Amino acid sequence: MVRRACVAHPTAFLGRRSLRRFGPSRARDALATLTYDCDMLIPMDVVALTRQLVDIESITGNEAHVGDVLHGELCRSGYESNKISIEGNRCNVYATSPEQPTPAVVFSTHMDTVPPFIPSSEDATRVYGRGSCDAKGIIATQIAAAERLRKENIHVGLLFLVGEERDSLGAKLANENSRGCKFLVNGEPTENRIATASKGTLRVNVTAAGRMAHSAYPELGESAIDKLLEALNRLRAMKLPFAEGIGPATLNVGVIEGGRAPNVIPDYARAQLLYRLVGPADDLRNQIQQTVGDLAKVEFVLEIPFVRLRTLDGLPTMVAAFTTDIPWLGNWGQPLLVGPGSIHVAHTDGEYVEKKQLADAVDLYCAIAKKLVQH
Repeated sequence: MVRRACVAHPTAFLGRRSLRRFGPSRARDALATLTYDCDMLIPMDVVALTRQLVDIESITGNEAHVGDVLHGELCRSGYESNKISIEGNRCNVYATSPEQPTPAVVFSTHMDTVPPFIPSSEDATRVYGRGSCDAKGIIATQIAAAERLRKENIHVGLLFLVGEERDSLGAKLANENSRGCKFLVNGEPTENRIATASKGTLRVNVTAAGRMAHSAYPELGESAIDKLLEALNRLRAMKLPFAEGIGPATLNVGVIEGGRAPNVIPDYARAQLLYRLVGPADDLRNQIQQTVGDLAKVEFVLEIPFVRLRTLDGLPTMVAAFTTDIPWLGNWGQPLLVGPGSIHVAHTDGEYVEKKQLADAVDLYCAIAKKLVQH
């Protein structure tokens, strides 16, 4: 569905909910920071926009409302905004300036969050709430940067995706309908450092089978839990790959389940593992199979590849030990990864983003776009 650009309203990206929350004084302060150019609105209060977005619950699978809000406000700010249906009422949002419908640079991040929903709050230096750093503060800074660039006659696209926190479904389907851009600037919390690489993910289920018996006569049964524990001990002792400049692959035993009752020899046990990859996974897969042997069944349920990323001279760098939508967006140009906030507080009950990092990110995204359009 495509909606034509609309004339911007003075409360675009603030909205009545924010006006009620912040009160007349705060609302006047926020509106005082907005700069107008014809029908174009430049929302400089990224704190207000971040809070507005955080207060829209969008746990994965429930992104419809936040997508509708972003689509509507982008239209009112003069963008050509598209809602691209993904599943049910869940939609990606892709917006461009009418002046440049096929931009060379696209800013992108995701609209969904992990549970549980946590409403926004703030103090003098931070904005708190679910998604404040992962990734609604990033949405706010990318929109603010796009508006500032637009005033300088530099036009970037905006691609906001569903499903990153679960299966990257929005990214996978977006990749089937790329728009010919040369560079994709993906936003994740990197503390405004540009990532040189992003580790991949390999999810593995290890399932052991046994034979039930009365626990008073263990020799009559076969413990699936004993088999699983031995398999896990072997896997934890296994040497993992190491990449120069990136670091080691890592293993997390995230879930263990099994057994029937304390007085029953268990006939079933399963562990769910997650490896962070620093290179191709073929050798690691073989090593896992050989290490477990006939103790248990090994099932590889998900792989997201390790990727090396484009960087720019003069910017501080980091290695992202987490995965992103980037591996599924290969048709959207050369990827860069950078954004405000710390991954160390994402997904926690105290998630926050520094206000200074939000402001700095607007400057950073603008600087990156200007460098990229020169190529």
